[in-house]
Amino acid sequence: MKVVVALGGNALLPRGEVPDAAAQVARVARAAPTLAAVAAEHEVVLVHGNGPQVGMLALETAADAGLSRPYPFSELVAETQGLIGYWLQQGLVNAGLRTPVVTLVTQTLVAADDPAFADPTKFVGAVYDEARAHELAAREGWTVKPDGDGWRRVVASPLPSGVLEVDTARLLLEHGTTVVLAGGGGVPVVEGAHGLAGVDAVVDKDFVAALVATRLGAEVLVLLTDVPAVMTGWGTPDQHPLRDVRAADLTPDEFPAGWMGPKVAAAAAFVADTGGRAAIGALDDAAAVVAGTAGTQLR
Repeated sequence: MKVVVALGGNALLPRGEVPDAAAQVARVARAAPTLAAVAAEHEVVLVHGNGPQVGMLALETAADAGLSRPYPFSELVAETQGLIGYWLQQGLVNAGLRTPVVTLVTQTLVAADDPAFADPTKFVGAVYDEARAHELAAREGWTVKPDGDGWRRVVASPLPSGVLEVDTARLLLEHGTTVVLAGGGGVPVVEGAHGLAGVDAVVDKDFVAALVATRLGAEVLVLLTDVPAVMTGWGTPDQHPLRDVRAADLTPDEFPAGWMGPKVAAAAAFVADTGGRAAIGALDDAAAVVAGTAGTQLR
């Protein structure tokens, strides 16, 4: 099958963990054998998130007194594509994948007038207590919002209208190459009078993965995160995992907007647009989620 697999940034760096490189490399190494087995059996495109990682880079560049201005978010997204793509490439090869794997620096087209720019919702960076979050917001000019039992920075998350390197990915797939594509949702760019230009945003990688899967004609879209399934009543004593469901029966607004809501919306849109199968589950269960025996399966 042709399979698009999206890895959440929080799957590589679970909430609350110190963002050391070693911990994330170890997390990739634990998941790599499963991902390598999937890539050996299917044509695979890997799309990864970068919320924790790009947030860390943004904080570092904002604090660098040697810069006249912090690096724009679009450049930081490109940096995370190289960093996480390198971890994934090396992890897959070390796990025994014998076919080629390559990371493409990827640009995602968005609309300059997307209303998301006026209402940031995409969580990036570390989790803070409320007082520290508001202190950083005042100092750095951030927008912060509650995320579970903590607070995090949020940035604009416009909808993707195209992935500029998708045809290159198609050629690589046809020649037996596993492709790491649209990392962090792709570098967000707009078309202007002088061509393409990056913008300050993080495109939701699940919507991008669904768009890529549709454009490539994938049979399966898999969204991997740090929980085993979509839960109703999340965070309450009544939370309950959903297993096999009709995509049309799920309402994305019932799930957290900065986390599970976009996954449900992207998965449901892919199923509606293509008639294919989408699945949401834990990174550690990747093979079973792809096979349809774990996670939440949307049909």
